[in-house]
Amino acid sequence: QKTSFHRCQTMDFKNGYAFFRLPREGVGGDTLFANQLSQDELDDLCTKGATLTYGQVKRPAPSRFTPAFVAYDKKVLKFDAYFMEEVAISAEEHYRIRQVGIYYYLEDDSMCIIEPKVKNSGLLQGKLMRRHRVPKNVHRDYYHWKDLNLGIDLTIYGRTYRLVNCDSFTKVFLESQGIVVNPPEELVSDPYTEQRQTPAQKRLVPTGPDPFRQFLAYDTKVLRFYAIWDDTNCAFGDHHPCIIHYFLADDTVEVREVHKRNDGRDPFPVLMRRQRLPKIFVDKNKNFPSCVLEITDHEVQEWYSPKDFAIGKTVTLLGRTFFIYDCDKFTQDFYREKYGITDFQPVDVNKKPLEKVPQVIPPYNGFGIPEDSLQNCLSLFPKPPRKDIIKMLENNLKVLRYQVALESPVPEDKNRRFILSYFLADDTICIYEPPVRNSGITGGKYLRRTKVTKPGSTPENPIYYEPSDFTIGSTIEVFGHRFIITDADEYVLNYLERNAESFPAATVQSIRDHFLPRKVVVETTSSGFPKKDLDDLIVEVQKELKLQEPFDTRQFHEAFHHCDTEGSGFLDKTRFLTLCDRFNVPTSTILLKKVRWKGCCACG
Repeated sequence: QKTSFHRCQTMDFKNGYAFFRLPREGVGGDTLFANQLSQDELDDLCTKGATLTYGQVKRPAPSRFTPAFVAYDKKVLKFDAYFMEEVAISAEEHYRIRQVGIYYYLEDDSMCIIEPKVKNSGLLQGKLMRRHRVPKNVHRDYYHWKDLNLGIDLTIYGRTYRLVNCDSFTKVFLESQGIVVNPPEELVSDPYTEQRQTPAQKRLVPTGPDPFRQFLAYDTKVLRFYAIWDDTNCAFGDHHPCIIHYFLADDTVEVREVHKRNDGRDPFPVLMRRQRLPKIFVDKNKNFPSCVLEITDHEVQEWYSPKDFAIGKTVTLLGRTFFIYDCDKFTQDFYREKYGITDFQPVDVNKKPLEKVPQVIPPYNGFGIPEDSLQNCLSLFPKPPRKDIIKMLENNLKVLRYQVALESPVPEDKNRRFILSYFLADDTICIYEPPVRNSGITGGKYLRRTKVTKPGSTPENPIYYEPSDFTIGSTIEVFGHRFIITDADEYVLNYLERNAESFPAATVQSIRDHFLPRKVVVETTSSGFPKKDLDDLIVEVQKELKLQEPFDTRQFHEAFHHCDTEGSGFLDKTRFLTLCDRFNVPTSTILLKKVRWKGCCACG
């Protein structure tokens, strides 16, 4: 009935040194008799005298005190127990028995509960309760080793454990402390575990072929057939290459479609999943629904077997028709050994290449350039025709300019002059008409920048004008209008001479002959006739003209240009005098000699 278990202080410090002293009182304040003499020792002292001549007898020191946590270190009481756990969500078991081990540590009166781990049990096993002092009731009392014995129910945190056995050390310790240990009980096992460990009854072997034996003999052995699924009867149908797998282990069939890159079909892996396929059905009742979820053995008279597959045969699998045209080497060996078939010649199923129908290009409709309009016939989404980037970069801002005259039966169009520009970057032509005051014709852009085809070219093979086609006096036909080249820019001559190897010699010589008279005048002026004298001559001629009656200067210039049919800018002596007489211009002999019988139209 002891309630106080306080221990006396035995460790202390003195002068800075730790020392150990004997306890003065026992646990809970009990009196210690370790340092007092017993009755037998007192009797010996009374009857026996001193045996030493000098001094008192030295008594031996009392035995050293050992604390409980040192005396009981690593000493554990171990009990075998079990508890019953309710199972409310299973139809096969209503409760389960779980076997545990309860460990009591004597050094600090702590306890822990551990359940042995069972592989694939599906339960959280191991340490069910960590090591600590376990409360026994609401009065804050803790379990002591005196409360433990065999054959009792121990309630810890609402769970009742039945203690059925203990180890030899636990039994010896309890008996040494005066506790009568109850006889051990048999450890109860889990009924569901015993049911699972009971060997299952052997099922009766069927009279037919043994499926298990077939599985062991033909496992991982598959017959492979190459077939064609003809789906042309459906809309947008085609011939689909497939592979038929026949699994010998369980007589199941699988069909896989062979996909090619960019074939336009969804790359699903399996066309028909692995299953047994019926070949002949049992005659059904007319009232029995034809659509069912599963097919049983009672509804099928015959299933597909290896003898139903061969090269050159047509098989119908779930409503789809497959033509077998080849098989692999293992399949050939199987049929050779099983059925004695030796002919495995594959059937050629390759389609003959279709004759390519030539594409008919429609005639050019006149809108845009032919290359741009042709893109509408080659693609649903037309792209602009490709350009020669290198040529555009090399000939950027290079333009050949020519003066052309319109060839027309209309009298008003005979005196019209145009500037024809040829762009070397993209071989396009642009025609511009310089505006002339009071001519009655509005000048400006006559033809926008575009490519111009030669007469006689076809839309399928257009031939465009090139710089070699532009010579002095040649005729250029632009969309039904004819133009005659009468003059050219000096840049044209310089460009043709720098690239003479790229142009015909006739084209280069035509431009040279056109510019030759101008070069002669320039050379003569620069070499023999000073520029000051030429200016004085022009001033003298102008003074003579001012003394005469006023005349139409515009008609005077047009007459000179009309007589200059070649467009060289020079007139001979006879024509010059004739024009002067027509417009009543004085022809002084001295001035004519100075002009050397030839004069420039601009000076005239």
